[in-house]
Amino acid sequence: MIVAARSAAASARPHVQGLLRIVTGLLFACHGAASVLGVFGGAHGTTLPVGQWPGWWAALIQLVGGALVLLGLGTRSAALLCSGSMAYAYFTVHQEHALWPIQNGGELSVLFCWIFLSIAVTGPGSLALDGLLPGARTPKKTTAPTASTPHRAPAGRA
Repeated sequence: MIVAARSAAASARPHVQGLLRIVTGLLFACHGAASVLGVFGGAHGTTLPVGQWPGWWAALIQLVGGALVLLGLGTRSAALLCSGSMAYAYFTVHQEHALWPIQNGGELSVLFCWIFLSIAVTGPGSLALDGLLPGARTPKKTTAPTASTPHRAPAGRA
């Protein structure tokens, strides 16, 4: 039973990673579109002046980076840039008000930062355009232990 669950989890992993990437990229791109283009009611009811530092540039990163992550195109680089922009936003905008994200309104910045960092490290998962590019590397197939190949602890561990 445990082996079957591990096997199912291992086979679902790329699809769950892909869905997380798609949803996160879409939400991030919507934030950027609201600020840059004024759609969805705009950012706080308005659009940012073109070129205004750092707001307009952060919104542009949200729009373009979110779209790239959503599509799975240049995923790791785009996700790393998005993660860094959210870390910058947290430390320059939110943390000066209070230490904890729940106190300073920085929950979304923290969540986006860590999710994008996770995507940058683990890769795009399934349904990504990265895999269609020439020279794209295919991830190594990992197999979950089966009844015929029991899971063994690394040497020196019980």
